[in-house]
Amino acid sequence: MMKTMMRGLLAGAAFMASASAASAVTYVRGNDSDPETLDQHKTSTISEAHLLRDLYEGLVIYDPEANVIPGVAESWQVSDDGTVYTFKLRADATWSNGDPVTAEDFVFSFQRIQNPETGAKYATILYPIKNAEKINKGELEPGELGVKAVDDKTLEITLEQPTPYFLELLTHQTGLPLNKASVEEHGSDFVKPENIVTNGAYTLVSITPNDKIVMEKNENFREADTVSIDRIEWIPFEDRASCVRRFEAGEVHSCSDLPAEQLKSIRDRLGDQVRTPPYLGTYYYALNTQNEALSDARVRQALSMAIDREFIGEEIWSGAMLPAYSQVPPGIGNYIDNPPQYEWAEESLIDREDRAIELMTEAGYGPDKPLELELSYNASENHKNTATAIADMWSPLGVKVTFNVRDGSAHYAHLRDSDDYQVARAGWIGDYSDPQNFLFLVESDNTGFNYAKYKNPEYDALMDKAAAETDLEKRAEILAEAERMFLRDTPFIPLLFYSSLSLVSDKLQGWEDNIQNVHATRFMSISE
Repeated sequence: MMKTMMRGLLAGAAFMASASAASAVTYVRGNDSDPETLDQHKTSTISEAHLLRDLYEGLVIYDPEANVIPGVAESWQVSDDGTVYTFKLRADATWSNGDPVTAEDFVFSFQRIQNPETGAKYATILYPIKNAEKINKGELEPGELGVKAVDDKTLEITLEQPTPYFLELLTHQTGLPLNKASVEEHGSDFVKPENIVTNGAYTLVSITPNDKIVMEKNENFREADTVSIDRIEWIPFEDRASCVRRFEAGEVHSCSDLPAEQLKSIRDRLGDQVRTPPYLGTYYYALNTQNEALSDARVRQALSMAIDREFIGEEIWSGAMLPAYSQVPPGIGNYIDNPPQYEWAEESLIDREDRAIELMTEAGYGPDKPLELELSYNASENHKNTATAIADMWSPLGVKVTFNVRDGSAHYAHLRDSDDYQVARAGWIGDYSDPQNFLFLVESDNTGFNYAKYKNPEYDALMDKAAAETDLEKRAEILAEAERMFLRDTPFIPLLFYSSLSLVSDKLQGWEDNIQNVHATRFMSISE
């Protein structure tokens, strides 16, 4: 009798669990790739950022349209001089294990990312915090960071100088909190599914490399009752076409990237489910200004003028890229209403080519005295086709081009660590929506990203002036003046603005196109 009853209870429990699983709303979500890590202080890829956005909640977050809104912090105040931010944390902010989220958790996290022993790849993002750079370089102890817990629910952050885009920085994964007790107990293993403690809308259930990552709704999340999707299965797709096939078979609700060369065909088949809104990024060629030939600004201007960006965007990138006549992408925050662009941007290509030939002649180059250039790019069919097309466009100027092709890591290491290149393909996706994030690339002391080796004290002075200006309108005008100088000198040739390429099922509600391409699952739902 007892055994029969026990078997009945177990069978009933199994049935209820099965029914519950069957009724759970599951989102099968394509991602760019597997994560290298889920330690937010060691991540560096967009695919990792997608995952962390669902597991954790920072002081502030992006809403579905990429506006900065309160997260763990319900409110904040900024001192009159713009250097001290005081955040009031929500009383109901809770970790997935039931612990309250405290200001000390954020202090611990911010100190950990700047501790050089952590080896954080993106520690520089938080350098605006007082003493962050010195701590990261081993000159001060982590305890001297300008972050302190006033009490359990009050966090104070002091900056080196006013940073108008600081709140935007805190939306990055580097600004996410860590559960101090969990990290101290498990060390680097705190990211394992059996150990991880999160404060976002979801918890980590399992990781199967090259197969899927499973998350489930965090019932301790402060707004759990507003989260419609119960389970996420993240599928990594290195082969973008594979995600498209799975999508068409009804096995995937969204794809995070698409094969650009197939974009027209995919649009023909799937219509409005293909999303290609502007993305906060610029595809460009860096010109080594320390190279003898490219040290002449007339040559750099001529090279830029002669490029048919519309052809490249439409024919090579299948409309997945937009022509770029400025370094700063359109739609960026904290900028003037009519941002600078090349003064010849509206001229016909024929007139531009004539002007470019004149500039090259003035600089001493032409068919009888060709300029020989090596163009370096990282291996990709689209990069190859872009480089080949541009070489043809430069030919009437008396420019002869050879190519140097490397894999991505070797290509960027070469740009960072050497000087023996002339023209090099590069791209930049904004970490935050502010023009400074695109213009700081060619500051003289930016050894990591100033591939042009551009050194202009006037430009540096403008960037310093903008950094010290707390009035956003005045600051925007200063940054616009810096971009005009950038376009005059052309250390980089901006070629294209990125678009995000996504497939979104008609069944998936709440996916809002935005310039940051951020789409937290907590704001979405699935209708059958």
